Amino acid sequence: MLPPPPLLLLAPLFLRPLGAVGAQTPNATSEGCQIIHPPWEGGIRYRGLTRDQVKAINVLPVDYEIEYVCRGEREVVGPKVRKCLANGSWTDMDTPSRCERRAVYIGALFPMSGGWPGGQACQPAVEMALEDVNSRRDILPDYELKLIHHDSKCDPGQATKYLYELLYNDPIKIILMPGCSSVSTLVAEAARMWNLIVLSYGSSSPALSNRQRFPTFFRTHPSATLHNPTRVKLFEKWGWRKIATIQQTTEVFTSTLDDLEERVKEAGIEITFRQSFFSDPAVPVKNLKRQDARIIVGLFYETEARKVFCEVYKERLFGKKYVWFLIGWYADNWFKTYDPSINCTVDEMTEAVEGHITTEIVMLNPANTRSISNMTSQEFVEKLTKRLKRHPEETGGFQEAPLAYDAIWALALALNKTSGGGGRSGVRLEDFNYNNQTITDQIYRAMNSSSFEGVSGHVVFDASGSRMAWTLIEQLQGGSYKKIGYYDSTKDDLSWSKTDKWIGGTPPADQTLVIKTFRFLSQKLFISVSVLSSLGIVLAVVCLSFNIYNSHVRYIQNSQPNLNNLTAVGCSLALAAVFPLGLDGYHIGRNQFPFVCQARLWLLGLGFSLGYGSMFTKIWWVHTVFTKKEEKKEWRKTLEPWKLYSTVGLLVGLDVLTLAVWQIVDPLHRTIETFAKEEPKEDIDVSILPQLEHCSSKKMNTWLGIFYGYKGLLLLLGIFLAYETKSVSTEKINDHRAVGMAIYNVAVLCLITAPVTMILSSQQDAAFAFAALAIVFSSYITLVVLFVPKPLLCCPCLHACPQMRRLITRGEWQSEAQDTMKTGSSTNNNEEEKARLLEKENRELEKVVAEKEERVSELRHQLQSRQQLRSRRHPPTPPDPSGGPARGPPEPPDRLSCDGSRVHLLYK
Repeated sequence: MLPPPPLLLLAPLFLRPLGAVGAQTPNATSEGCQIIHPPWEGGIRYRGLTRDQVKAINVLPVDYEIEYVCRGEREVVGPKVRKCLANGSWTDMDTPSRCERRAVYIGALFPMSGGWPGGQACQPAVEMALEDVNSRRDILPDYELKLIHHDSKCDPGQATKYLYELLYNDPIKIILMPGCSSVSTLVAEAARMWNLIVLSYGSSSPALSNRQRFPTFFRTHPSATLHNPTRVKLFEKWGWRKIATIQQTTEVFTSTLDDLEERVKEAGIEITFRQSFFSDPAVPVKNLKRQDARIIVGLFYETEARKVFCEVYKERLFGKKYVWFLIGWYADNWFKTYDPSINCTVDEMTEAVEGHITTEIVMLNPANTRSISNMTSQEFVEKLTKRLKRHPEETGGFQEAPLAYDAIWALALALNKTSGGGGRSGVRLEDFNYNNQTITDQIYRAMNSSSFEGVSGHVVFDASGSRMAWTLIEQLQGGSYKKIGYYDSTKDDLSWSKTDKWIGGTPPADQTLVIKTFRFLSQKLFISVSVLSSLGIVLAVVCLSFNIYNSHVRYIQNSQPNLNNLTAVGCSLALAAVFPLGLDGYHIGRNQFPFVCQARLWLLGLGFSLGYGSMFTKIWWVHTVFTKKEEKKEWRKTLEPWKLYSTVGLLVGLDVLTLAVWQIVDPLHRTIETFAKEEPKEDIDVSILPQLEHCSSKKMNTWLGIFYGYKGLLLLLGIFLAYETKSVSTEKINDHRAVGMAIYNVAVLCLITAPVTMILSSQQDAAFAFAALAIVFSSYITLVVLFVPKPLLCCPCLHACPQMRRLITRGEWQSEAQDTMKTGSSTNNNEEEKARLLEKENRELEKVVAEKEERVSELRHQLQSRQQLRSRRHPPTPPDPSGGPARGPPEPPDRLSCDGSRVHLLYK
């Protein structure tokens, strides 16, 4: 028997191939135990013996021990040491040992309920992946991945509790796998304190891409911002430039929307309305309806989506005019799932969601090629469907299940690379603990370099740890989702299948098509008033011509014809203002509009100043000169014409100065008044926006206040003066009563029309009718009252009717007694005024009698002269045989004329 060597040497592992030798029954000898080779997958350590020595001997001494070991990092299950007994037998011959891989534990949080119940399908997918990985001999041959999981309910508070249990309860977990973004945010931010890698299968929050905040975070679910390039591409494809958004107030959706806002801004697209809600979306949906939102991006979890679309149905915010963009990771029949928090039926929900667009990450390889697990995507779906306890459409997270499956494979490959592919090199995973950052760094580098074909497609992570993938575009058609395209944002490649369907036949507009229509003046009204204005101008020209032609007539001279001429010119200018007043965009372009505005202002201003100013001047001076006390009677004899012209010039100059300053400082320009939108009777997606053109300036109200202020005072003063001088009779201004009547009419029309037109400025026909007809009627009345009686007085036929002539010259259809009574009534109605009026009338009558006597005396003198001349040339005529007086030549009749000496004062 060989003595035991002083040292223990490790015999080579795998002395014989696994299963190649059977158990040998040792021969019991008094010297020791025979060497045995049981069916063992590992190796045996012999103390102090080399391989050659073991081969050379067959018996080991009593009390000699052999140790069973496993290949790599596996553990021995059963007896590890056998001892040679004194009877020559080995201990524990009836308990065979076996090698088992070391367990590596994964801590996972699956949301089985809550906002996104993705754990319902993702947990079976993870379990299926663990089975497939553990069955492989080329991946982690010495380790077995095991899962410890809890239901987070997609609630950060609930997740905090389970995270504490995972970290502080044995065994040690080498990695954490959360699901929801809100839970992943919590876990990833805390994991670095325990040197843990976090790998998520269902988190899409863009905030998780922050490497400074989440340095050890990876995810097989791409960031939600990957949807935004696809959305922008679709907006551009369908020509939408205005969109609205509604979001649930969580970090994932807020950060996604912030990213979308930046991208659409770069593309020249505007987010016109942005709404958010925490739990009740009723008010935000109503606001979307009120703001006429058409293209709406909705960012919320599945449970809130049902609440939103229940409100959408109530507000009728669906149909051919609207398009909704939703997240594509809801269950296929999410809108049919019973939800006690809403009061809408399945049919109502189905009607409300019809036609909406979803964008989702391509989570299942469309090529259907073999993945690293040697399964195609379709085989994976079939295998997972068999594991589920209910229909896939009713299972939350079914679409994300391929991502969860590939997440386990990404972890297994990274751990396999870290451990050196079976323990021959690299680190020992069983040495990992929460203080060992070295192993964490090696796992991080291995995970960061992952690249393989999974059932969800090619798996690769970007610098922020997010998965890169294509985007699938689907549309709900007839209650089921149909694929309409794919988009690769890295290459800006849109693959379109042209299977999109729209309720109205074509994609709707991004807003109600607003047709701007101008309200133009009625052409019939404009033409009618223009004809009246033209006739008025003709009448003014005729009156002006008559006044100029008969300016030598004494009666015309006593009416201050030059002032009457200015009145006719003023009426002509005012009537001419009717034409630019009725011009609008129907006749002229926008460039000519400012000139038309200035023409309106100047024609009306100068027309009023000349027409009304000349009449006001007459009545002003009549009141000033002819209503003086008796001690100032000499004033009545002197009324210089230059004073009258100066007064008119002052009024006109004041208007010219005001208008010039207005035009220079704040010129009139074209402004647009917009009215409420009008819906057409036809069922078309347009609305009519009525607009009306106005002449305005920046400080229009101020200028109108100045203009109307002193014009109104002038009108009121004119009325007062006309009333004060109604009983005055004078030869210097013999038509002042007619002027007073004209002032009454002009003042009343202007004072009524000005405020009415301002009130009716938004009604173009009514405003024009009031303003234009006021101008026409006031001009007509002024011309008729001032000028028509004058040609009648010069008509020869009136001399044949003295009574008619007297009535016209006096200007009153009344008897002498009535005339005397009216004349005797003074303003203050006292006896002194009556006496003064009677005295004045007596003086005028004495003057007329004196003129008549002088004329009679002159005629008598002429008659005597003619008789004397006749008696010299002709002898006396013999008496008539019939006994009548001698006949002489007939005297010529007195010549009819319009001499001023024969025409009395008008309106005496």
